[in-house]
Amino acid sequence: MPDVPQPLTDNSVKVRQLTHYQFSWIAGEAGQPGTYTLQLVLDQGAWEEVLTLDPDDADNLQDLLTNTGTVHYDIERRVLMFGVTSTGS
Repeated sequence: MPDVPQPLTDNSVKVRQLTHYQFSWIAGEAGQPGTYTLQLVLDQGAWEEVLTLDPDDADNLQDLLTNTGTVHYDIERRVLMFGVTSTGS
């Protein structure tokens, strides 16, 4: 049995399931482009993360999030993982 550091806390969990998300756009200065953000709500609000995106990434992520039933987020590596496939499939 592996030695698990105690106590196990919310900060100990490194990969969480995305349960809700919200895109936002922040206006830039006059004549300057705006900034897109993506707020991730993980494990029903146990953790939240806000990502800053360029327009192409925002568009691509919106497509992926719309078309993927299960999404996970690795907090340490800041990686979104799309979909779950059973082994042997």
